Amino acid sequence: MTNLVTKSSYVLETLGKKSPKLFAASLPACPLWSNSQQRRNLNVHEHVSYSLLKGAGIPVPKFGVAKTGKEAAELVRGLGLTDIAVKAQVLAGGRGLGHFKKGFKGGVKMVDTAEEAEFVSDQMLGDFLITKQTGEKGRICNAVMVAERVYARKEFYFAVMMERAFGGPVLIASSQGGVNIEKVAEDNPEAILYMPIDITKGISRELALDVITKVGLTKKKDETADVILKLYDLFLTKDALLIEVNPYAESISTGGYYCLDAKFRFDDNAEFRQKELFDLRDWTQEDEKEVEASKFNLNYIALDGTIGCLVNGAGLAMATMDIINLHGGHPANFLDVGGGATASQVKEAFKIITSDPKVCAIMVNIFGGIMRCDIIAEGIIAAAQELNLNVPIICRLQGTNVDEAKLRIANSGMKILPVDNLDEAARLAVKLSEIVNLAREQHLGVNFEMPI
Repeated sequence: MTNLVTKSSYVLETLGKKSPKLFAASLPACPLWSNSQQRRNLNVHEHVSYSLLKGAGIPVPKFGVAKTGKEAAELVRGLGLTDIAVKAQVLAGGRGLGHFKKGFKGGVKMVDTAEEAEFVSDQMLGDFLITKQTGEKGRICNAVMVAERVYARKEFYFAVMMERAFGGPVLIASSQGGVNIEKVAEDNPEAILYMPIDITKGISRELALDVITKVGLTKKKDETADVILKLYDLFLTKDALLIEVNPYAESISTGGYYCLDAKFRFDDNAEFRQKELFDLRDWTQEDEKEVEASKFNLNYIALDGTIGCLVNGAGLAMATMDIINLHGGHPANFLDVGGGATASQVKEAFKIITSDPKVCAIMVNIFGGIMRCDIIAEGIIAAAQELNLNVPIICRLQGTNVDEAKLRIANSGMKILPVDNLDEAARLAVKLSEIVNLAREQHLGVNFEMPI
């Protein structure tokens, strides 16, 4: 399931609960919160993050990417490595603790020779890695990153994030690097430092040095200040929403500092000016239904429930999911068709919703302002006819051309249940989904007949 709450929001929420004074102290420098529309943002593989950091002059270990075991062995020899980390390039957290479908344990392995690197890579490549974030389906491993293993003496955490709680970018730092930052926020929120960034001024060297001092980094201060300045410059030039370095670590052997792991996330609204970057998107790592939805400009996120949702507007979609949960149901998806969807888009939305085998009922909730209800009705009817849907459709329409929409639905002869009241629509969707789900568990069919 795709998480609707960003990592930064979770950390800030935890900080607010655990240490409200610390959280409140950071907010006076920030503008008011602003609303944002739900959208899919670009994530890139670890080797791409390494390449971006290296290109910006930020120190990273020696590395390369391989798509076969033989390529991995050649990389080890070419880079002259004796301590080697082989990492499955899968867009999911918890790779080291994950396992592959064919039985191989761990998506991150430490090896000593080219031969071992080849063997480990062959076990990973072409198989699906299962972690806590991927679910049982897992995600395909099409490449591995071969990197120099760095033994760390001390580890720190640095990140630049676009965070609406601060009305813009914020620099986040901690002396507790190398571990899950959400866990740090929960157990020891005082260990995390938040510095709002004035977008008109950026990060000064003085601010960077102040942050470095506060997290207890005593060596290589000037070099680390340069790293922070370069991270922020990279954040701006690449239209990033997140650049997270965890850990930023001191090497025992050289005494230098390296970015040992990094996560990047980019704003999809910037695709038109970051074409080279967005061409690196790995569609095999994304939910098939989400990929299909993007082709029709639909905002779709797969969830774990049984009630498919088709709504216009992100806020109304969230409210619809909330009221479904209030009545004891669970949404199968977030789907915002936007304010100007066509009948064709609505039909495609139904195809995507019903491609999820868990869906036992579909709830349509449309408030027609710019969106015309009769257009939505036309798409619903076309979808019900073409897809031969056998799950109940609960349709709540209000707004522009609603009477015409209701008339079209009534004359269609399709099994579409019109409901004016949102609360009643959600209650009905939950009850019908329970009936269908129970029937499926008993391998029974359910036939819904419309009352005369």
